[in-house]
Order: sequence, then C-alpha cells, then structure tokens
Amino acid sequence: MGFKTNLLKSTNKLFPLPIHPFNLQNQGKKTYARWQYEKGEDTIKFFLDSVNIKEMFYNKEVLDIGCGAAGKTLYYASNNAKKVYGVDVVDGYKKEANKLAKDLGLEERFEFLLEDAKEMSFEDNSFDVIIINDAMEHVDFPKEVLDECYRVLKPKGKIFLNFPPYYHPFGAHLSDVIGIPWVHLFFSDDTLIKGYKDLVKNLPDGDKRIKFRISKDNKGKEYFSYINKMTIKRFNNILPKTNFKIRYYKEVPLRNFFKPLTLIPGIKEAFVKMVVVILEK
Repeated sequence: MGFKTNLLKSTNKLFPLPIHPFNLQNQGKKTYARWQYEKGEDTIKFFLDSVNIKEMFYNKEVLDIGCGAAGKTLYYASNNAKKVYGVDVVDGYKKEANKLAKDLGLEERFEFLLEDAKEMSFEDNSFDVIIINDAMEHVDFPKEVLDECYRVLKPKGKIFLNFPPYYHPFGAHLSDVIGIPWVHLFFSDDTLIKGYKDLVKNLPDGDKRIKFRISKDNKGKEYFSYINKMTIKRFNNILPKTNFKIRYYKEVPLRNFFKPLTLIPGIKEAFVKMVVVILEK
C-alpha cells in the first residue's frame, strides 16, 4: 500500500466517525430504513421557515426521488399524505422498505418503485409534491431528472429540494469509515478509493459498500459512481435551464459564525451545509 493511502488511514484514526446508518445496521442497532424514518423531519426541516408540514403533505400525492430504503418516504406518508411513492435504483432497498411500511401500518399509503428518476413510468401531472432530499448530488443526469420531475408534477405543484454541496466537510460521502472533514480536498480520488476499499474490506457488508460506491469507467479505471460532485455553482447553472419558478432559495451555513464565509466567492462552497430550494411548476 502506498504512502498516501497509509497517510490517509493514519490520519483517519485521529477523527471520530459521524453516526452512519450503515454502521448502525452492522451493529444490529437499527436498519437503514428505521434510521431514515426517525430522521424524517430532519430531511424537511430547512423548508419549515417557508411552509408547514400540513401544507407539504396533507392529502397530497407525493413522490420521493432517491428514497433509499424509504424510511423518510414513510415519514412523509405518516403525515397524512394521500399516497407517497419512493423511487430508487437500488433493488435491495425494496424489501427493507416494504417491511417497515408493514410494521408502521402504512402499506396503503406507500409504494416503492425501482426506477431511474430521469425516465419514470408515471403519467404527466401525477404529483402535488416531489421531494428531492440528498439526491441531486447522486443522480447521473441532474438536468434530465429535473425535467422529468417537471413532467410528472401537477400545475402549481412544488418540488422541495435540498442537498449538501460537494465541498461540504463530508461531501465525499465516505463518512461510514472516513471521519476526516474535507478529506476530498486533501487526498485524490485514487487515494480515497484505495483507502476506502481497505477500510471496509473486513466489514460484514464490505463488498456491498464497495459495489455501492465505486464503479469502473469504459477504460477500466475505478471512480466514485455514487456521487456526481454537485457544487453550488453547477446547480445554479442548471436551475435556470429548467422551466420551474423558484419560490424559495437558501444556502445554509455550516454554523452561523461561518455565514460571512458563505458570501465569499471561491471559498463559500466549503462552508455551506445545505442548499435549500422550493420550485413550482
């Protein structure tokens, strides 16, 4: 193993790991779906300055893009939504999602669909509300996904979208085993891939985590396929190319005392915790 990879692993020992659902599940403490459900309100808290939960969900047809194991989707359903559909491309989440739906007595208000968000099977004008929580940094074709959401959203319907930008302290999305903040600013992707694979190799789900995060391009080179490195700048270049009206936009700082730094071009990306947007058709 090379010097840089060893340096990454040695430095990593100095930092505690954030709580991560993959590790909680390995430890038998709770499933990913249950963790998502318990964190459900956190996924929409940044919108509550502008709307309330009843306005978002009561008697609404709701679509959750990038639902994961759909615990958060079920949280939305529990807030008196008429029906909530969760869409994700990971087949393994469906069984876990349906089990939690049954445990919560929400089967009639919930459906999991294994679909690509840029090309969905829903009819035009199907949904009152679309949630895109922590998903814009993962989809391969963000503009196409937004265009598809526009198609399936009803007139006057709203999208509630939020994501942590790539230069967020944990924007590399490796915090299940790497606790170094801004690690992707200090180490190359090649080093991170080697270090990540080594750190997870002895875990019960190590192979699954590697497959989940890492792929090979057409030249056989490994890369992090789980994220698209979405920055604030890139997102704000995409948004005007859609047909949506922007009803709310906010960049939430990591801490309030970082707010002045979020106003400085060139470094702001590293000090924004969340980009929060409400769009209307």
